[in-house]
Amino acid sequence: MENSRKSKRYQFVINLIMMIITLFIILPFVLVFISSITDENVLIRNGYSFFPKKLSLYAYQYIIRQGEKIVRAYGVTILVTCAGTILNLAMSSLLAYPLSVKTLPHRRALTFFIFFTMLFNGGLVPTYLMYVNYIHIKNTIWALIVPNLLLSANNVLMIRSYFMTSIPDALFEAAKIDGAGHVKIFSTIVLPLGKPILVTMGLFSGLAYWNDWTNGLYYLSGNQGQKLYGIQNLLNQMITDIQYLASGKVAGNIGAEVAKLPTTSIRMAIAFIAMLPLFIIYPFLQKYFSEGITLGAVKG
Repeated sequence: MENSRKSKRYQFVINLIMMIITLFIILPFVLVFISSITDENVLIRNGYSFFPKKLSLYAYQYIIRQGEKIVRAYGVTILVTCAGTILNLAMSSLLAYPLSVKTLPHRRALTFFIFFTMLFNGGLVPTYLMYVNYIHIKNTIWALIVPNLLLSANNVLMIRSYFMTSIPDALFEAAKIDGAGHVKIFSTIVLPLGKPILVTMGLFSGLAYWNDWTNGLYYLSGNQGQKLYGIQNLLNQMITDIQYLASGKVAGNIGAEVAKLPTTSIRMAIAFIAMLPLFIIYPFLQKYFSEGITLGAVKG
């Protein structure tokens, strides 16, 4: 009886701690949204608050007026995120599976070579010159997919470890006895059983593609490049334009009107719009994500 009471008290404390942590995670996002619908003058005078004295939707009205650009940028980002994530998972799993096969010649050397790329790289300037002068991705959709994100050494090693520790060797041996080759084993055994880690790594890769803006900054320029801007690059450009226009450097009536723009609330609205799709998608992937992280922690 006493142990049961202690267990209940312990469970209550754990639940309370988790609720507090959850609030610390959720409240900043709520504050961003409330700040985006707060009147600019109230925001400047009173600062950020969960209970503003005056609300305003001007920030969202300003963004909606950029409707065509926003829709195109979302389309580019969704295309890049989906295509990049699929390619990343395909290449990572195809490389991870051979490394998980214990009979692969020079397996340790190949694994070290992949791990080495996590520690050292050629630097930004050589990378830029290689992609622009030799691979010719500048001002193309591949500029948002190929550099830095297409193949992650961390993903490869995580998937390899999962394949080695979470899939029983007996399954591979039984498949070989039945005459299955590596292609058959990979497609019928490894991929179905590796779904948790693949979804988890896919979520990481998708988040990286969705939040990436540096590739667009480096490899997209001019009118042609701006047509390929993703949502992050477009929102970053909007913030830069608003800051310039509100700085007072624009003369005449236009400058006076622009100076009245609610720059702070617009920045909050832009941040909320960029995060919103992730909030919608994550609940559908949470099951696989949690399973992949848990199994990786237990088996690793």
